[in-house]
Amino acid sequence: MLADRPVWGVSEEPGKGNMKYIASWSGGKDSTASIILAHEHNEPIDLIIFSEVMFDENISGELPEHIDFIKNKAIPVFESWGYEVKVLHSDKTYMDCFHHRTVRGKSKGMKKGFVMSGHCDVQRDCKLKAIKQFWRSVDADFTQYIGIAVDEPVRMERIVNSENKVSLLEKYGYTEKMAFDLCKKYDLLSPIYGFTNRGGCWFCPNMRYTQLKHLRTHHRDLWDKLLELENEPDLIGNMWNTLTKTRIHDWEERFYWEDRQMNIFDYLKED
Repeated sequence: MLADRPVWGVSEEPGKGNMKYIASWSGGKDSTASIILAHEHNEPIDLIIFSEVMFDENISGELPEHIDFIKNKAIPVFESWGYEVKVLHSDKTYMDCFHHRTVRGKSKGMKKGFVMSGHCDVQRDCKLKAIKQFWRSVDADFTQYIGIAVDEPVRMERIVNSENKVSLLEKYGYTEKMAFDLCKKYDLLSPIYGFTNRGGCWFCPNMRYTQLKHLRTHHRDLWDKLLELENEPDLIGNMWNTLTKTRIHDWEERFYWEDRQMNIFDYLKED
């Protein structure tokens, strides 16, 4: 288990009883652009929070390029602008969820295994739990900055009637494309956008072809961990994507033969 990390705002001075401005940040283009806009327009930010999912106690669940960007590039820039950044962690890791044994029913004693796509308890237990604990610790009125662009009407509808959620992208008329360009201008665009249009955990069953191919090619150690997990016994969720019945071994076989075809093609070109 990961030790609980200290949270913020319970008895700090100054600020008790005053409005706090807190930016929820994922490292994606929209939430990053929101912080850049706050910097450009002198909007108040008391704290930036980022919730990091952990694979186990030592390995991040974030894509390696992304967590490197978060910790070694973006956070130092934000701190140089005078912002405090807090990285939140849940007391549960992906491995805790994966190896949790059921205590009742016909699957009693079996390990939970891979999560069902679309019903992610990892999101609930390893990410949102830490965020909810943080908000409960804030003993002041607060405004939460949310990274939602003006061309995301469905997402924007969720905060229209909220008393304390504000989109700076909406305030300054920024679309998703404009947010992307702003991050690029400041050299604060996560490298994940070089091979995917979405972030997420590297073990997520919703990953698509390009993300899986990237993981296998550039992070073989993590790829091999998925293969090893799929070989474990006594799993309820015994394949990587339990919804589509797709195994990570199926992807391994596909990529293996694709690599073989490319090697043959390169050989023929040389002749």
